[in-house]
Amino acid sequence: MMAKVDLYRISLRPFKMSDVDDFLLWAGDDNVTRNLRWKTCDSREEALTFIRDVCIPHPWRRSICLDDCSIGFISVYPWSGDDRYKADIGYAVATNFWGQGIATKALKTAVPQVFEDLPHLLRLQAFVDVQNKASQRVSSESSLTSKGLLRILFCIVFCRWMKFLLMTNLRNI
Repeated sequence: MMAKVDLYRISLRPFKMSDVDDFLLWAGDDNVTRNLRWKTCDSREEALTFIRDVCIPHPWRRSICLDDCSIGFISVYPWSGDDRYKADIGYAVATNFWGQGIATKALKTAVPQVFEDLPHLLRLQAFVDVQNKASQRVSSESSLTSKGLLRILFCIVFCRWMKFLLMTNLRNI
């Protein structure tokens, strides 16, 4: 078991190509990616491609860092058209850092920054698998409130029907 991490050492920053080895440690772990919208990275080359083509050009994807080493991510997926006032938010942290408050710290840091960086947003929302109790805790401890159970939602990534809690945070106006 690792020593508890001092949360002051946690930061958010855009991804860099030099993150590839750290990125692969957690993005190559099925335990981390099982609840994400993307599949596990199987090789260094695949990780480099993902960072270059997805992470870096993304409008709001940040690396969760411990002493500037990537140990996870937070990503915001803005909607468009009539729904452009809202965005989905997702996050993950390497398994050896689970249960230490890192995801909570990162999400608490990210929420006000997202509203500042994307001023048209009024609502951030997370779809949390009802079986993922840890993610429910992270969301609720980070100012997202439960808006109810989405009884059945087809998850294209996993090709199955799942139950999700809808957790939201509204911009203070």
